[in-house]
Formats: sequence, structure tokens, C-alpha cells
Amino acid sequence: MDHFNSIIGKSPALDSLIRSARMVACTDVTVFIKGETGTGKEVLASAIQKESARANKPFIKLNCAALPESLVESELFGHKKGAFTGANINKQGIFQAADGGTLFLDEINSLPLSIQAKLLRFLELGECLAVGETKPYRVDVRIIAASNQDLVKQIDAGQFRQDLYFRLNVVPLELPPLSKRTEDIEPLITHFVRHFAQAHSLEAPKFSKKSIRVLTRYRWPGNIRELRNLCERLSILLAGKVIEPDNLPHEFAEYIDEKAPSADAGDIPNFKLPDFGIQLDSLEADLINQALTRTNGNRSKSARLLGITRDTLLYRIQKHGLAA
Repeated sequence: MDHFNSIIGKSPALDSLIRSARMVACTDVTVFIKGETGTGKEVLASAIQKESARANKPFIKLNCAALPESLVESELFGHKKGAFTGANINKQGIFQAADGGTLFLDEINSLPLSIQAKLLRFLELGECLAVGETKPYRVDVRIIAASNQDLVKQIDAGQFRQDLYFRLNVVPLELPPLSKRTEDIEPLITHFVRHFAQAHSLEAPKFSKKSIRVLTRYRWPGNIRELRNLCERLSILLAGKVIEPDNLPHEFAEYIDEKAPSADAGDIPNFKLPDFGIQLDSLEADLINQALTRTNGNRSKSARLLGITRDTLLYRIQKHGLAA
């Protein structure tokens, strides 16, 4: 089973990322996943772990932001009985529990500086020191870290260690936001509505082409997580229905273009492929040039004429080497 198939989408940006992740999964190298909230960093980390030689070993996921600062050190590295008030027994840390496997540290930017120093020691020497102990212990743990923050800015602000950043950033993988991979919105919707229809024993709704166009124009601040939540809501409230733009929540209203030509109306003639065929790349480049000429170079208007998003148009302008 190819566990990278759990990552839905075929956009160029995602394809490039998956190719890199496949190569990384075959090694034991430290991985640093960057990406906005909701882009699927944990899904990518899980796929890497499941395709690695450690697939049958422990895989522990830890959200660093969810741990109280006073407990982070004990949770990660363990503690000795009597090390502090309330430490009534020896406690094994997460590193010991993950020995031989993989530890996914999400929101690693939230780790206190003192803990960052101990994590750096582990990455350099493979050693951990439990709270209250004087002798370190060794473990074999692969680290996959993730952050939704710009760690370079945090380094400049004195909030993150530069030396730790360099040790984590051996192989950086950056997940693009959903607004930069709009080609993936429709297949993601198809995947999610099927999933929720099965989960809730309901008939899956269908999204009209007008609705799909609205959703591809939206900026998706919550990324895939926001899209998933929308699909679950509509799968329950409008089960078996055709979802039109008016059925979408109010935040999508400004993205509804009533003047845009509708493929649903049947007023666009079908293109007939000539018997001698066509050069698709040349045709696409020519249509983009025509749209840009007609709109005096206005990319947003050109994208609407072509029925694609502005980001997709920019990608295809670069792809064909057209004058912007």
C-alpha cells in the first residue's frame, strides 16, 4: 500500500513535495515540515513514517503547544522519583516510549528555549537526560518536526535557537496553502463528501460547477481543515442535494461573480477536436495570450475569462514562459 495516496491532489506544487517526501521516507534523516495551519502536516508526517523502515515501530505524535511549560521537560525526557513536588515515581518520557520509532513534534516553535537545548543535545549525541538524573540515557528515535511559524523570524526575535533550527532543517518540506493548489479543491471535495456520506450513512451531496468556481476563488485561511469542515457540514445539512453558491456560508458571498459565464447554462459551445489533432500546450498558451490582450494584462480578469483562478493563471504563465 502506498501511504502517500492518502494525500489528495495532483497540483504541480503537491506533486513536487510528494516526490521529495518519498525519497526522504526511505532514509532516517531528520525532517522539518513547514506549512500554514490546516495544510496537512500531520498527514504528511504519518505517510513518511508508514513508508519508512520504522513503520512497525512506535509512532508518537506530540503537539508541543498543548503541553504546559512546567511539564514539557518531564513529558519529553521523563523524571526521577523525588525530582520535584509530586514526582512520586520514576516516570518514562516520550523519548523512551518512542525508542526505535519516530517522534512527530508538531508546533515545535512552542518549545521553551531550555527544552530546545536538550532537544539539540539529543539530535547531536542521541542522549536524553531525565529530570533529577545525572546520567543521560540513549535512545534511537527519528525526529519529524513541524511548524506553522517562520522560525527564521523567531530566531531573530530570540525565541528559537539557530543551532537547533539548522539541525532540524536537514530536509525541509513545505506544504503549500490550499489557495496555491486550487486544482486540488475539487478532488478534495469529492473525497470528503464520500467519506462523510459513508460515516453518517447519508447520500452524498453534489457541488454544482458554479459552486466549485466560487470555492476555487476563496482564499481558504483554514486550508484543508476548513474545506473538510465545510464538506462535513454540507454533507449533513444538504445530504443528497445539489449545492449551489447560495447554499454556501456567508464568507463565500464576495466570491460569487453573478456576471461570470456559466458552464451550467449550456451557452458555451462544445469544442470539437480536429481529426489532425492539436498541440495542447500551444493552444493553452495562445488562449492565455488572448485573454491577457483582451483585458490589457489584467490577470484577475484574464483568469475569469479562462475559468481558472488567478494563482493557476500565474502558474501557467510561468509554465509557458509568457510575458507577464
